[in-house]
Amino acid sequence: MGSYDEVEIEDMTWNEELQVYQYSCPCGDLFEISLDDLRAGEEIARCPSCSLYITVIYNPEDFQEPPPDAPKATLPATPAPVPVQ
Repeated sequence: MGSYDEVEIEDMTWNEELQVYQYSCPCGDLFEISLDDLRAGEEIARCPSCSLYITVIYNPEDFQEPPPDAPKATLPATPAPVPVQ
C-alpha cells in the first residue's frame, strides 16, 4: 500500500510541546513527523494508531541547521543614524 496522501508542510500544525508537525488522520488520531526527521530528510509522517502514512512535501533546505561554527546573525544594539538631507 502506498502513501495515503501527499500533504504540504504548510498545511500541517506544529506542536511545540511534542516538537512534531501533525496532520489529521481519518482514524481520528494524528499523523506526526518530528523536526529531527525533517532535518534528516525524512518525508513520511506516520499515524501511531493505524497503518496509514502520508508523504510530507517540504523543502529540506528550510530545515537544515546552520553549522556550529557559522556566525550568528546579530542586530545592532541601536539603529544607525540616518542622515537627513
